[in-house]
Amino acid sequence: MNNTTRNRIIEEVAGSIDIPDSAYEKADARYKDLGEWFGRKEARCHAFAPHIYSQGSFRLGTVIRPVDDDGEYDLDMGCRLRVGVTKGTHTQQQLKDLVGADIEDYRVARGIKEKRQEKPRCWRLRYADTLKFHLDTVPSIPETFERRRLIQEAIVRTEVPAELTTLVANLTGAITDNQMWNYRIIHDAWLLSNSEGFVLWFKSRMKLAKALMESLALQARAAKVDELPAYRWKSPLQRCVQLLKRHRDMFFADDPDGKPASIIITTLSARAYQGEAKIADALETILTTMGALVNPTSPRVPNPVNPAEDFADKWSDPASRHYNLEAKFGHWLRQAQIDFEAIGKERKPELIVEMAKSKLGALLNVKDLSTKVGIGPTGGLLKPAAVPAGLSFPDKPLVPKTPAKFAW
Repeated sequence: MNNTTRNRIIEEVAGSIDIPDSAYEKADARYKDLGEWFGRKEARCHAFAPHIYSQGSFRLGTVIRPVDDDGEYDLDMGCRLRVGVTKGTHTQQQLKDLVGADIEDYRVARGIKEKRQEKPRCWRLRYADTLKFHLDTVPSIPETFERRRLIQEAIVRTEVPAELTTLVANLTGAITDNQMWNYRIIHDAWLLSNSEGFVLWFKSRMKLAKALMESLALQARAAKVDELPAYRWKSPLQRCVQLLKRHRDMFFADDPDGKPASIIITTLSARAYQGEAKIADALETILTTMGALVNPTSPRVPNPVNPAEDFADKWSDPASRHYNLEAKFGHWLRQAQIDFEAIGKERKPELIVEMAKSKLGALLNVKDLSTKVGIGPTGGLLKPAAVPAGLSFPDKPLVPKTPAKFAW
């Protein structure tokens, strides 16, 4: 099968697990509503110049539909108090309680019946809405100048474009975590976070497909692609992250504690991406390359905007050792390589639909797929391709009880 047909197949599969733009727009409306609430003069945080921003997969445009109809979307938001609160004036607990008070006022004012829930690093609100989701708000303050300067020096040695290093470093913040030993005392050691800087880095990786991005901006009648929200970019990199996250969810359906974190998949995919304009080509490059990007020593999967942070720190954490996380990542990656190659090479629409459902929970229509891709049972132009020897497509993921250690 030629590359054009293979790409169309992967595009159809990717489109079937994406969420509609209306869902992104509804989520964006929630972010803005809460931001306006914090911006009121009556807000408890108003005097501290609160900055409300979205983060996570909704900000990156890599959200996927829940596998189950009853699944819940996870909206992540940051609330950074930019003046008047420092590590020397407030404890982490005081900052979190301050933000939490405005969250509680918002809940009451908006008639949200379910009580706010405190998580280690955030406050959670659950919405009973047409879009079923919970909103996690992480309180933070700007990191100290000295720490930001050190982080900038470290970022220079990463894939962050030179023109972004200062901006990215200056977006670094300090967040609250009620599991830290110094949570209730004045202390300089807080956890760092830079979700906004990560977004800028991820976008810079998407822009490697320069001609594609310029074409997209032209179609949207925008002066440049940056004027569009990330979810409207629909770049090959975003699609690949969506596909890999969904394959991961299906693969680990019976072993949710063993699945690779989304941030690991997103980071390695972005680093492996080389600017391919076609989804199938990008997916092949990413699957072939991402395993080799895992460092042999800590940090195994460094945060590109804070290189000292290891996104894969749980792989070596004694408390998580029984999950065999590194070995399971390697086993999943090998299976993903096999499955996506098989789907891309298959010529028989019925088998493509069957594999897409089994491996990705994707619901495709045989007739629609035949029309859009240009293959099908009618006309007899293409003979069905045999499934590669040794491959099968079981309903359950192949997660071994004791997987062999994966060799990078």
